[in-house]
Amino acid sequence: MRRLTILLALVTIVVTASAIALAQQNYTGADYTLELPSERWHVVQEPDSLHEHAEFIYGDRNDGYLRIRKEVVEAGTTPSNLVQRDQDQKLHFQTGYIEGKEEQFKGRLNGVTFGYEYTSGGKAMAGRLYYLQADNRTIYVLRFTALREKLTLIRNQTDSIARSFQLK
Repeated sequence: MRRLTILLALVTIVVTASAIALAQQNYTGADYTLELPSERWHVVQEPDSLHEHAEFIYGDRNDGYLRIRKEVVEAGTTPSNLVQRDQDQKLHFQTGYIEGKEEQFKGRLNGVTFGYEYTSGGKAMAGRLYYLQADNRTIYVLRFTALREKLTLIRNQTDSIARSFQLK
């Protein structure tokens, strides 16, 4: 009886792990790869000569939106410097902007993450930005936005995507 219980537990673990592996999707950009942890994430725009960024949505744009852009910066610019620049030049001008906090982030590329809130069309929105340092002149920015309560629900997925982000 004990062996049967152990066998059933092992089968359950293998089936669960297989289902999780099947739900993950790999995305390969021009110079990077990442893992999308759910099949609800899908590409809506590939980088091209006109748009140099990739865009993804999680089911619906209000449920989760991701834009990835590559920033070429002056040598010595840190992810924290870029956070400050984005706040000063972009984020502060969003309606209802509420500054969040900056935190260190560890993944295949290290950097910082920054959260904030704003309103759009009368809806409470949130943003979570990951600034990942590729080298002393390149920082990738993963910008997640969604309805405030929805972004909180997919936080584990945003962290997972950012942790999986790596250069080819």
